[in-house]
Amino acid sequence: MERPAWAPRSIDISVPSVSRIYDFYLGGSHNFEVDREAARKAMAHLPGLPKVMQANRAFMRRAVRHAVGTGIDQFLDIGSGIPTFGNVHEVAQQAHPGARVVYVDHDPVAVAHSNAVLAGNEDADVVAADLRKPQEILSSPQVERLIDLNRPVALLLVAILHFVEDADDPYGAVAQLRDALAPGSLLVLTHASYEGIPLPAERAEGAVDVYKDIRNPLIMRSRDEIARFFEGYDMVEPGLVPMPHWRPESAPEDEDPFAFSGFAGVGIAA
Repeated sequence: MERPAWAPRSIDISVPSVSRIYDFYLGGSHNFEVDREAARKAMAHLPGLPKVMQANRAFMRRAVRHAVGTGIDQFLDIGSGIPTFGNVHEVAQQAHPGARVVYVDHDPVAVAHSNAVLAGNEDADVVAADLRKPQEILSSPQVERLIDLNRPVALLLVAILHFVEDADDPYGAVAQLRDALAPGSLLVLTHASYEGIPLPAERAEGAVDVYKDIRNPLIMRSRDEIARFFEGYDMVEPGLVPMPHWRPESAPEDEDPFAFSGFAGVGIAA
């Protein structure tokens, strides 16, 4: 397999990557056949996975515009993946020129491509780090340069927490990040769940098994378990809801049934 220029020499391009599989679902070009094969296996069980990812991205864009509307002009996007059209910095900086954005991901491809996309953008940067180590993120030079932790920040944890197993204490990581942020900060979150999937759970489990096979377990949590991530936050209306129901810009009933898989919410730190 020929290695494209955008793929760092340090990565094994024969192993599927969650970031590149997500890129494939969104119609991107930064993925390999090994990623497409894994995606197709998952879609054999959940054919609406691309619709889920599109709904996820649409929610993210609405939430970023909401954050700007409340006066927030700095964004910390952890688990950001490979930048695609309409990513956080594009939405935020269009709505508020000069808005500052730091992306965080541990996938070398996501980091390399983010660096390329952000070249020349003084108000956006990327950190190679892991959500499970919040202090490394918060003390990174990129965060120290661009993010003022004494002012409200929009913390985005979009489609990332369902890749963190309970043994790695995702609730503790989210709490550490919350405690480091100023009052008035926002938590923007989406999370996969069996609730809302328009198929029997046993069929959806086939897609979950694909992620387990590529050593990136997908943890499907209940709505109550997802709500626990918002401890210390006051929920913004309409609360923790299926993605198309969070401040929709078009009629939710026109959405694909798969778009209602999982939950989305925004909380404001007291």
